[in-house]
Amino acid sequence: MTRDLRLGVNIDHVATLRNARGGALPDPVRAALLAEAAGADGITAHLREDRRHIRDEDIAGLMAAIKTPLNFEMAATAEMQKIALSHRPHAACIVPERREERTTEGGLDVAGDEARLAEFIAPLRDAGIRVSMFIAADPQQIAAAARIGAPVIELHTGAYCDYHAEGEMEAHKAELSRLIAGAKQAADLGLEVHMGHGLNYETVTPIAAIKEVRELNIGHFLIGEAVFTGLSAAIGEMRRLMEEARA
Repeated sequence: MTRDLRLGVNIDHVATLRNARGGALPDPVRAALLAEAAGADGITAHLREDRRHIRDEDIAGLMAAIKTPLNFEMAATAEMQKIALSHRPHAACIVPERREERTTEGGLDVAGDEARLAEFIAPLRDAGIRVSMFIAADPQQIAAAARIGAPVIELHTGAYCDYHAEGEMEAHKAELSRLIAGAKQAADLGLEVHMGHGLNYETVTPIAAIKEVRELNIGHFLIGEAVFTGLSAAIGEMRRLMEEARA
């Protein structure tokens, strides 16, 4: 089934829970299969340099088991490029990565690293991997992503969600306006637009309503909500809200 707005489910934090105790459970691959059955259009997994959640064997397991596309989140390093070229996932989302951060903070500085990133993504594109750049809704960054030949961008919704959580509603509305403008700019440049980071039931509707957006990637909230309602129910409710907003 082809949807106007796809949902990618990030299963990183199933691995976080597993790694907190050690051993093999809960299994991120099992979570990915449950997500597929519940209506996810794709699975996202971030293999960090320090392997704090997803591990190399998880990527191999996902590639072997899932039928929906794998979106492989990765830093722009030689090690990650080699792993991506080895597995050849459907998509590779290039993200900034710092060891001290708890989660991905802010977007990639494509404008400040244009030549290196253009060279870095070329082998991925040549291998048939759909490359996405994870960036802020900044006109310079969007234009730079188009110039280096990335067919997809994922706009960082973290600030939009943080302002909502903090009750800073004017800043929240301003950030939404930036995301709307960024999505339009990107679409006008021929880029496919995705969004993600920090989205939940309360914040997803205005983002899902942006007509240029083709995919949302949501993870931490869904895995947390699954503790209380189960993963299938959490994904089902998110899909319902997305489709209601789109309609």
